[in-house]
Amino acid sequence: MENLKEKTARGLMWGAVNNGTMQVLNLAFGIVTLHLLTPEDAGLIGLLAIFSAIAGNLQSSGFSTALINEKTPTAQQYNSVFWFNILMSAAIYAVLFLLAPLIAGFFHQPRLTDLSRFLFLAFFISSFGISYNAYMVKNMMNREITIVNLTALVVSGATAVGMAVAGMAYWSLAFQQVVNALILVCGRLFYVKWRPSLHFSFDFIRQTFSFSMKILVTMIINTVNQNMLTVILGRMFHDARVVGNFFQAYKWDSMAFQTVGGMLQQVAQPVLVSVRDERNRELQVFRKMLRFTSFLSFPALFGLALVSRELILSTIGEQWLECVPLLQILCISGAFMPLYTLYQNLVISHGRSDINMWLNVGQILFQLVIILAFHQQGITVMVIAYSAFNIVWFVAWQPFAWRIIGLSPLQVVRDVLPFMLIAAAVMACTYYVTLSVSLSWLLLLVRIAVASALYYAALRLLNVAILKECLQFIRKK
Repeated sequence: MENLKEKTARGLMWGAVNNGTMQVLNLAFGIVTLHLLTPEDAGLIGLLAIFSAIAGNLQSSGFSTALINEKTPTAQQYNSVFWFNILMSAAIYAVLFLLAPLIAGFFHQPRLTDLSRFLFLAFFISSFGISYNAYMVKNMMNREITIVNLTALVVSGATAVGMAVAGMAYWSLAFQQVVNALILVCGRLFYVKWRPSLHFSFDFIRQTFSFSMKILVTMIINTVNQNMLTVILGRMFHDARVVGNFFQAYKWDSMAFQTVGGMLQQVAQPVLVSVRDERNRELQVFRKMLRFTSFLSFPALFGLALVSRELILSTIGEQWLECVPLLQILCISGAFMPLYTLYQNLVISHGRSDINMWLNVGQILFQLVIILAFHQQGITVMVIAYSAFNIVWFVAWQPFAWRIIGLSPLQVVRDVLPFMLIAAAVMACTYYVTLSVSLSWLLLLVRIAVASALYYAALRLLNVAILKECLQFIRKK
């Protein structure tokens, strides 16, 4: 029987495999598919993205998070969430089905009527797997989650490429989402032995309604914010090239910090819930997670800032070079984003979804204020202010961590600052050591190799415990 430390380490390992491979494959399939399609094809799917995203938020309604937050969720509770999700999704799909002609009319795209009715099937199909996914996360079945996710991505990606080659245009992207949802549900059914029954009660839904609704509000606000940012910046800058450069930089930065944050997301809440009643142990566990997150996040994001020019040149071409300075700025604040994931899971594990909601709402509102205040100084100044705020806002979470588990600001500094300084020093050294290399693709590879070696050497020289524990786990497995 594995202890908590071993289960956490195994979960983080599979989380890294899952999120890292998913990002690479998503990028690969995306590049191949988009080369076969027109911008108009991708644009039609993009117009429906916000509807799909919000519908996906509504179908779960935060109750899967409530399940994971239970110490020992019962079959009856899983059953309640299963049927609630299906009924909710069916109702939402019915509404969107009827609204499809209005959506098409709003965008002046008649093709969206049939396309949206088909595409929205993806979130309805997904509703059959939400309780199963909560079961897998709760029981830290991270290996199985990885297998299911990668299988769904490969099958759906291959479907999209095949249909694009066959000339199916935007339908290939729609089928990709529907097939992905179907494979995810089938994979979760295969690995989870629990099965729903027709004997169910919505008592659990009523008991956790307030908690779950705050999770839902947070999810919807973040979804709207991510999709509306394009509209806001497009309105302010009146230059599609400037907006395009920002969102290309934003995309690469997000891919990087979501890879680190995603692996933590799979284990943080279940682990913190399991030690919730032991405050001293919970503090120790959280601090170790904080150190591990810093150990990965700062070299990953600072490293991306270092190689951003070579990466952009080697992947999407010199026409996107203007996004490089923006990407480098965003990477500095992006290094802190996975730390937010930990703090969010901490407050949620203690049933404080209200704290999570209000801090996220506050962050988004201040971000919009900063964009409005600094956009006249140009996109670069605005991004600097935007990134600086996202670093400073980390302080807003600290009083709640102190109140919940007694985590002091000094402890956070001790856990985070060393990795930040080491990563910054390593990237600076790497930059000067590799100045003589001129070929962009070679410089990319050399800088990655040199930075990795220097970071490893620095941690070994300083006898950093988290590195030794990682190496011991790898040798053991």
